Amino acid sequence: MKLEWMGNHRALIEKMIKYGNAYSNTYKRQFTYGTNILLTASQIQTLEYIIEADDEDQKMSEMAERLGVSRSAFSKNVKNLAEKGLLEKYRLSGNRKDIYVKPSSEGYALYQQYTEYILKECFDDMFHIADRIPESAKEDFMVLLDRFSDTLIHFSAKKETPQELVMMDEE
Repeated sequence: MKLEWMGNHRALIEKMIKYGNAYSNTYKRQFTYGTNILLTASQIQTLEYIIEADDEDQKMSEMAERLGVSRSAFSKNVKNLAEKGLLEKYRLSGNRKDIYVKPSSEGYALYQQYTEYILKECFDDMFHIADRIPESAKEDFMVLLDRFSDTLIHFSAKKETPQELVMMDEE
C-alpha cells in the first residue's frame, strides 16, 4: 500500500525515522567515545551544553529545555557526571534555590578527548558533505528538524485521556 499522505516526502521521512531509531538505540548505552570513562550520548550532550554555557551561569532547567529533555533526565545526567568527577555543582550567593553546574578540569579534559575522537570517527565526513549545502538549505532543514523534534516532544509529554485510550484499544 502506498502511503499517499506523505506525498513525495516519504524518502525524507524514512531517513528521519531511521535516524531517530538508530539514535534511540544508542542514546542510553555506554561507550568510551575515545576516553577512559564509560558515558552515554545523553551524558555527553549534557556535559557539552554545560561547557557551552560555562560563562553564563545558566540554570540547569534552561539547559534541559534547550536540549529537549526533561529536567529530571538532565538532573540525573548531572548527578552521574558529578559522581564521575566531570562536573561541580554550586549555588550563586543570595540564591539557595537554583543549582548551577560547571565542568571540572577533568570534565574539560574528557570533553577534549571526546571531540577529537568523534570528529574523526563521525563528523569529518558529514562536515565535508554539509560544506556543499547552501546556507539557506541548511536553515530550512534545521527548521524542519526543529518542527519534527517539537512534535515528538509534544507527544512524549502528552498524557492520553481515558477516552483516547479506549479509542486506541478499539482500533
